[in-house]
Amino acid sequence: MASVVVVLGPAVEEDEGSAHSVASVLAGLGARVRAGALFADAGELLEDGDEPQCIVVDGELRPDLAGRALRSARKAAALEHTPSLLAFPARWLQNFDPATGFDDFLVLPCTPAELYARLRKLEWSRSEFSTEERTKIGRMVIDRALHEVTLDGRRVELTAREFALLSFLAQNRGRVFRRDQLLARVWGPRYEGGARTVDIHVRRLRAKLGDALPLETLRGAGYLLRVAA
Repeated sequence: MASVVVVLGPAVEEDEGSAHSVASVLAGLGARVRAGALFADAGELLEDGDEPQCIVVDGELRPDLAGRALRSARKAAALEHTPSLLAFPARWLQNFDPATGFDDFLVLPCTPAELYARLRKLEWSRSEFSTEERTKIGRMVIDRALHEVTLDGRRVELTAREFALLSFLAQNRGRVFRRDQLLARVWGPRYEGGARTVDIHVRRLRAKLGDALPLETLRGAGYLLRVAA
């Protein structure tokens, strides 16, 4: 594991008495740890060439300040969209608020295996790839072989035409298509309905997939499925 991980909270040198602190466990896993105090300038912790894979807030001492610490860290441009993990003691579990903005959490003390698994899960949730049979866009997976779409691992029920439209846009990601072009490519040349049917299907896809669908409407131009930033 050679990922760059930003850890806010007790740094390795500040917590030498605990081999199970988040920073220590990460270092033992081979991660390049960029550790600082809870409200350190996270951007200043990064070195040239760093591409941080995760922000970990070690809330063992002050779990009540974890949300504020994460918002402070995200002020750094390089960390604005970086996945985040909150580590906190078991006694604070009943006070955990999912609205604090963390992508996942970990109850302390942590084991190397669990921490590694959590980080891999976050990495997978943000990864993107495309093959002949499957396309992954963030949290969404389009499986053309099984003819199904999953979001966060849960199946999303789509009609055959909704699936065909989504699959076509995913295979041509980054290209703009007018309504008439989508009708010809997805509905086929024999379709006799109006072009507004494309808008209807787009609305349905947005309703079912929410912000996991990076689909833009370009006024006067058509639709565009954005590529990863």
